[in-house]
Amino acid sequence: MTPPLHSLPPIRWPAEAIWEAVAPELPGFTVEVLPEIDSTNSELMRRFKGAPGRPPQPEPLLLVAEQQSAGRGRLGRSWQSRRGDSLTFSLGLPLVPADWSGLSLAVGISVAESLDPPGAGQARHAARPRIGLKWPNDLWLTTPEGERKLGGILVETASGEGLRYLVIGVGINIRPVTLADFPPTGAAPVPPAGLQALDAGLDAPGALLRIVPALVQAVQAFAQFGFEPFQARFAARDVLAGRAVQLTDGTQGTAYGVADNGALRVLAAGGMVEVTSAEVSVRPVAPGFAGGAAPC
Repeated sequence: MTPPLHSLPPIRWPAEAIWEAVAPELPGFTVEVLPEIDSTNSELMRRFKGAPGRPPQPEPLLLVAEQQSAGRGRLGRSWQSRRGDSLTFSLGLPLVPADWSGLSLAVGISVAESLDPPGAGQARHAARPRIGLKWPNDLWLTTPEGERKLGGILVETASGEGLRYLVIGVGINIRPVTLADFPPTGAAPVPPAGLQALDAGLDAPGALLRIVPALVQAVQAFAQFGFEPFQARFAARDVLAGRAVQLTDGTQGTAYGVADNGALRVLAAGGMVEVTSAEVSVRPVAPGFAGGAAPC
């Protein structure tokens, strides 16, 4: 039985340190931590749109939830989280990039590099777990035992009063998760991974501090230059490259990385195709892969 939130020790979030790092780049930026909410993405969307008696709030805001009751992922899928076991937050800010293509990939690159810096594997033994990216919005943790889903990203936008508002939701499992905690909804044979398999001393506040300042910089770079400068960095973590995959429309083929617009390139029976919107599964499913993970 999960103890009530009021009986648990407080989590010390680095809100001030994050604000100091981000505010010079994002004027008006604020940080807010809530003990529980339905969904951080949904809440930022509600605030941006406003309501009777409450004006729209288009300001840049980092909203962290210690626990979510109705977290969600792509295609309306529901995700679960528990206080301290996962990191769930959403970053909202006005953004007008020249091209939105590949934004979720750029976000994934930034998050993965913040938690597992490039070249860090050379400092340890070859079996060190590392974070890879599965197109279009999943983080995988690769270990000697196999591949498991570490987290997910949900990017949404809204328009109103001449503004375009971007909401980036990130959910990452921190502690090891068992099937008894969160039974999988699909055919996933094993539970998802936890970030502490990569760094046993890293908790949710520490991960947040690593992620957010770099994420703001990455989003601003994307707005200016698009996805192309991120392409090679994605390729270095692309867990689908060279693997047999299947799309939701039944198309089967081999993944050949991503194009400079972030589209997944798949060599199918009829030739090379670029996929901009689809669910992709490895065929056959990789041993140790789990399909459920973190919320937004």
